[in-house]
Amino acid sequence: MSNLDLPPLPSLSYEQAFAELQAIVTALESNDHPLEQAIALFERGQKLAQHCASLLDHAELRVQQLTEAELS
Repeated sequence: MSNLDLPPLPSLSYEQAFAELQAIVTALESNDHPLEQAIALFERGQKLAQHCASLLDHAELRVQQLTEAELS
């Protein structure tokens, strides 16, 4: 999996990013990768985790705003 094959993070939905993150975790757990590839997978996984967290934070903010608007 090279960087050229990977979609840019902003284009990924939460579900797509989470699925890719799960695949990376499974791949890393298999211990079948050379060190450099494992590091690259880990780095991508970190970025995916941050992207997922950001999307969840944004969704939570939207829900709060909608809830507050309903109460007003």
